[in-house]
Amino acid sequence: MNVSVWLKSLWLDCLQLAPGGQKEVALPRGGSQVGSGASRKFQPPTVDHDISPLYLTVLYFLLEMILKKPMLKSPQSFLVSFKQVAFSASLLDQGHGDIGPFNTQITLIFKHVVTNIGNAYNPHTGIFTAPVRGVYHFDWSSYGYGNIGTGGVLFRNGENIFLAYEQQTSGGVSASNGASLLLEVGDQVSVRLWAGARIHDNQNHQTTFSGHLIFTM
Repeated sequence: MNVSVWLKSLWLDCLQLAPGGQKEVALPRGGSQVGSGASRKFQPPTVDHDISPLYLTVLYFLLEMILKKPMLKSPQSFLVSFKQVAFSASLLDQGHGDIGPFNTQITLIFKHVVTNIGNAYNPHTGIFTAPVRGVYHFDWSSYGYGNIGTGGVLFRNGENIFLAYEQQTSGGVSASNGASLLLEVGDQVSVRLWAGARIHDNQNHQTTFSGHLIFTM
């Protein structure tokens, strides 16, 4: 069931369950209904990317009118519950090469973007900007070789969060890490090359940065 069909079904549910505003109906996260009455459970829907924000806003106000109670804090919070955010990118868009080492940390720009749903990641700056308040998960990895360490540190608004680092004496090595962060709208997340480290990338795309929205708050 896609979101459009589910919203129409939810609308009919509200008409039946809230005559006179005596029964409370909690808006589920999404999905098709199973069972009937108070015991109904909802299954996640397949999100329709073309669903109109205007349609959702109108539905929000209609639901408030029918139920005679606020559904959420605002129409905006109703809309963001349908927001989808995910990205994944590797360092180089073509060829192979090294970055570093440098005496200071620099922001890495991951140019080879394979996924950027919601366009929250900027491949020109290497910075992810949170479009909605919520919990996001990020993963990053770096590949190095020789006797120079490799590593990257995750930053949120200039704050050092977690480091992924490996030091080898010869051959190749990878370092990786992950973190889940509560972000406010406009918060920025990026990966910086660790000072003194060197990273390598090639057609195998071994140095990467990825993230996605887990849920809104």
